[in-house]
Amino acid sequence: MAYSTGSHTRFYHRYHVVLATKYRHKVLRGPMREQIRDIIRQSCAEMGVHILRGVLAGDHVHMFISVPPQIALSKVMQRIKWRSSRRGQMEFPELRKRYWGRRFWARGYFSTTSGNVTDNVILQYLELHSNHDATGLGR
Repeated sequence: MAYSTGSHTRFYHRYHVVLATKYRHKVLRGPMREQIRDIIRQSCAEMGVHILRGVLAGDHVHMFISVPPQIALSKVMQRIKWRSSRRGQMEFPELRKRYWGRRFWARGYFSTTSGNVTDNVILQYLELHSNHDATGLGR
């Protein structure tokens, strides 16, 4: 287990998060998938969030992330969902017809820490999941 380091902190905050598209529509395909992946990577990098492993499926996103202690997980998810929804709908006008309420992601998200489940179990799960119909986010 390797600790992350900030200017005055050492921490080990790992989260497994899952975002689903609204109505579970399988819209994360082709250029849209690449764009959403890039937006998520960019948003995380700006906040200092490290994506340890990530998988994009057709209708949801799994991420195993390390979040600095000064940033709440809810703020990380808020920025990722808001930015990817807004930019995705600006660049892909066909999404506006499908998601007329301007909400691309389903309400809420799933999250768990790696304390109850070991990191290796989560990484093995993501590896198995990525072998199906998915593209990697990080690493």
